[in-house]
Amino acid sequence: MSSRFGLRFFQNSRAGFRNAYGPFRRPGGQGFRFQSSGATSAEKQSLFQRLWNSPVGVKTVHFWAPVMKWALVVAGISDFSRPAEKLSLTQNAALMATGAIWTRWCMIITPRNYLLAAVNFFLGCVGVVQVTRIFQYRRSLTGSTAEAAKEMEHEVVDSAKAAVHKVEKVVERPT
Repeated sequence: MSSRFGLRFFQNSRAGFRNAYGPFRRPGGQGFRFQSSGATSAEKQSLFQRLWNSPVGVKTVHFWAPVMKWALVVAGISDFSRPAEKLSLTQNAALMATGAIWTRWCMIITPRNYLLAAVNFFLGCVGVVQVTRIFQYRRSLTGSTAEAAKEMEHEVVDSAKAAVHKVEKVVERPT
């Protein structure tokens, strides 16, 4: 009995809200729509057609890049079970920076890619957790927060200098 009442209420009120004749009617007869009262092509399309033809739809890189990037997040989460002494600081710092930078970038580009922003946000979170684990492990070894931070700083700077040296070597090589 109560389900029939709910169904009747829904059917009777649906037309009113669709045409903006409900309690939220705006002055001048304008409802929630800004276009003409005729059905648009987007309303006529099925869910699959809208996903297929969307600017961030299934046939674009805007869809497949986040899908593939979830593998990095899953790999980072699986590293939670690894001991902190076996984790790479530079790799996890890169994941953290990548996640932060690209999350922001996904909100600037057109079309806004919320799927990519979500995966990058979680990638950054995984990087933060792992870097924190590495820092806490090294702090437990040295007994000092300052020493652990200096040790981590030197490791990151040394790896950056080594990368710069490799690039300079390749650039200087005659072709």
